[in-house]
Amino acid sequence: MSDGHTGNPSTAARAAALRGKLEALPAGADSGASGPIRLVRAPGRVNLIGEHTDYNQGLVLPAAIDREVWIAFWPWDRSEVELTSVEFGETRSFSLAGLSPETRGARSWIDYVAATAWAMRDAGLGVRGFRGVMDSTVPIGSGLSSSAAIEMASSCALAVPGAPRPDAGAMAAIAQRGENRYVGVNCGIMDQFASAAGRAGHALLIDCRINQFKTALMPAGLSLVVCETGSSRRLEASAYNTRRSECELGVKLIAEREPGVRSLRDVNDAMLERNRDRLPEVVARRCEHVVREDGRVMDTVAALRDGDLDALGRLFAASHASLRDLYEVSSAELDAMVDIAVAVPGVVASRMTGAGFGGCTVNLVEHGAEEALRDAVLAQYRNQTGLEPRVYIVAAVDGAGEVKLDA
Repeated sequence: MSDGHTGNPSTAARAAALRGKLEALPAGADSGASGPIRLVRAPGRVNLIGEHTDYNQGLVLPAAIDREVWIAFWPWDRSEVELTSVEFGETRSFSLAGLSPETRGARSWIDYVAATAWAMRDAGLGVRGFRGVMDSTVPIGSGLSSSAAIEMASSCALAVPGAPRPDAGAMAAIAQRGENRYVGVNCGIMDQFASAAGRAGHALLIDCRINQFKTALMPAGLSLVVCETGSSRRLEASAYNTRRSECELGVKLIAEREPGVRSLRDVNDAMLERNRDRLPEVVARRCEHVVREDGRVMDTVAALRDGDLDALGRLFAASHASLRDLYEVSSAELDAMVDIAVAVPGVVASRMTGAGFGGCTVNLVEHGAEEALRDAVLAQYRNQTGLEPRVYIVAAVDGAGEVKLDA
């Protein structure tokens, strides 16, 4: 099955559909809704390169994409959020009063909204209850950051009208803390940052040590194509946290000999080789990936600027091989998808994207070759894996914010 820009309704059509669903909700007793309907959106993201570097205070190069979470809502005076998910076909709610990680109930998609509310309030920001309807075109479990998109859209809906909003990096850090502390997922900041700060037509070079970014213009002749493997990400929290702890152990052991090392961001190739003999082998491999991946990020920014397509292909290939062999987060499905893509004329670069063990690949494709890639994936991938792929032609878009509705 395939999908492209036609799978994303226009802003006007989505606004009209969500407004209709919101207005069709049962009124309930004393709903407390006030004011006109408002609409907010936040994009998912695809990471061009820089995988598992964000929580090592490194560099990443994501782009916010036009696969998005939308919330149509009425602000109301009750200290409560009630949200209906079109995707999950259910309504859930939580009280803003006494909200804390200790009071979280059974795990649910609404946790990401509650986590954002808790983190915003904990950071000193005002929050306001609302009643809304949420829909999404970000595939769940694909590695395109549906959770971060929910968090950033929620941060806009929860905000007190007229109150100052933190800048993108600060808002991303608040949402990240919510996911870390409230949901219990020890993620880095890249996903929230990309969703908050996206720029149309650009990737974002994010420095995860200082939470600042620069834009990197996407070459005019290239399209972004995401291929979903149909294999949901299986990087469980335990495996993810194990890799984080392996990196932290590497930092600890290297820092015993190398003054000034606070994270793998501070380690270069020579330093790693000087200390390899004191690192457990698996820890050395994890560190090698992160150290060299940071370098690949900067080399990719230069290649995008220079339009060096050969370099982009080499860099993506090296990143994928490193994630497969050193960080061990690829999968047979991801490897097969990359192998199919790189054999298609006009595919400049391909690699796995996201945390790994399923999910998606990201591809840089010359204009006019998108359908050839789609055809090759649909013709070959199912025969090789037995799974149903999806192909998304996506565009880099602006970050989270409110969408103005016609009266």
